[in-house]
Amino acid sequence: MPEHSLTAIEQLKALAQGKINAVELLEQTISRAEEIVPLLNPVALKLYSRARQAAQEADKLRASGKGGRLCGLPITIKDSQFLAGYPCANGSQLLSDFIPTETCRAIELLEQEGAVIFAKTTCPEFSLTGVTHSEIYGLTSNPWNIERTCGGSSGGAAVAVATGMGSFSLGGDGGGSIRIPAGFCGIVGFKPSFGVVPREPCFPSWQSLVCYGPMTRSVADARLFFEVMSEGFPKPAKKSPGKAPIIYSEDLGFAPVNTDVREAFRRVTGLLQQNGFDLVDDNPGLTSSAVTWAVTASYDAAENARGNAYNLDYLGEVAKGFIDFGEQFSEEDFAEAQAHREVIRAHYAQMFARHGARILITPTLGCEAFPHGTIHPEKIDDTHIELPWLDWASFLYDANLVGMPTCAIPMGLGDEGLPLSLQIMGTEGSDYEVLRIAEAAEKLIGWDNAIVNPGATQLGQESA
Repeated sequence: MPEHSLTAIEQLKALAQGKINAVELLEQTISRAEEIVPLLNPVALKLYSRARQAAQEADKLRASGKGGRLCGLPITIKDSQFLAGYPCANGSQLLSDFIPTETCRAIELLEQEGAVIFAKTTCPEFSLTGVTHSEIYGLTSNPWNIERTCGGSSGGAAVAVATGMGSFSLGGDGGGSIRIPAGFCGIVGFKPSFGVVPREPCFPSWQSLVCYGPMTRSVADARLFFEVMSEGFPKPAKKSPGKAPIIYSEDLGFAPVNTDVREAFRRVTGLLQQNGFDLVDDNPGLTSSAVTWAVTASYDAAENARGNAYNLDYLGEVAKGFIDFGEQFSEEDFAEAQAHREVIRAHYAQMFARHGARILITPTLGCEAFPHGTIHPEKIDDTHIELPWLDWASFLYDANLVGMPTCAIPMGLGDEGLPLSLQIMGTEGSDYEVLRIAEAAEKLIGWDNAIVNPGATQLGQESA
């Protein structure tokens, strides 16, 4: 098996054992990227020359015994993330000439440990939607079915990881933007507790919602990258935590969920119960919090557009529409939405307290990847989706509004051969507990984390 198709931990082991060096691994990964890019379009910016220099330096450091934890590992970052001296368009023609002078702290931490950044991945304009399409980069497709969306906004990142263009990509999540593409592309996506992974310097919008986090093909890899990026965050105690109940809900009492997702979710909860996990069916007792999220996000986007005197004529239809949507809200509306975030927080706290629990598991999404040409599915089973930013992604918003850690992992394939996804959510600060439960569930599910060949309906072997 070629090394570029391995997980990050496996690649690092191969590097440490001298089975391959950083330059060779990078060239394998670049070759794979050159195969994938024409088919799926996940790359916004190639950084091959910069990466080759970094890989050469990584080999020197490893030879001298000074390499960091990620020494020589090829990775990608998102177009919206600051890398000093390189374009950062955030999927928009409006920002096509913007070049940051500073690098965001999370990326600095990755590079300090020896990671080799070889590309920036595609996102929709301003990272606003759950599909990855923009006027500046075009359409990014799903490797499982090229007629379907890869999700968004970290869509290029998910495609890169799923297809073996690096074993890790740095995603960003302000309302599901790590978890949607992770779910649709059959990979792991971890959104940490708010503020744990540093993202500044960065674009000023959605400051109270967005988290940066790892997108990988295994939970163990996600944990490794979280450890690298979460400087100062306390590691879990070596003593195993007490066995607390796990709350589960297949629809939170209101969310639309299709038959494939329900059946897969019930199969996974059954596996957990059969293997000694104490599961209890409950939910926070809320109706959808998507309106609170939409007011918060769109008001902030509109305020940011005004503050930067954006010429809206340069924006695509979706971004312009989202900003226009935010213009209808007053400061009082925004303040009311922020107050409701505390109501949501209280409901979750009460739910966890009722059972002495720290973890809630749900589906990540109520459906599989939907066809191109829309920013939301037309319907989920018999439920028609009326509001594109709201109903179809109902499981995702609370974690951003409250700041809870959450991990999306694959839980099988639906009848159309497309990935389905499980979400593990925890109390604020319970990041390592979320990852522990996610890894346990991953093992029970038995998902094959091999790379995907574009257009395949099942996980396949590496193409020639």
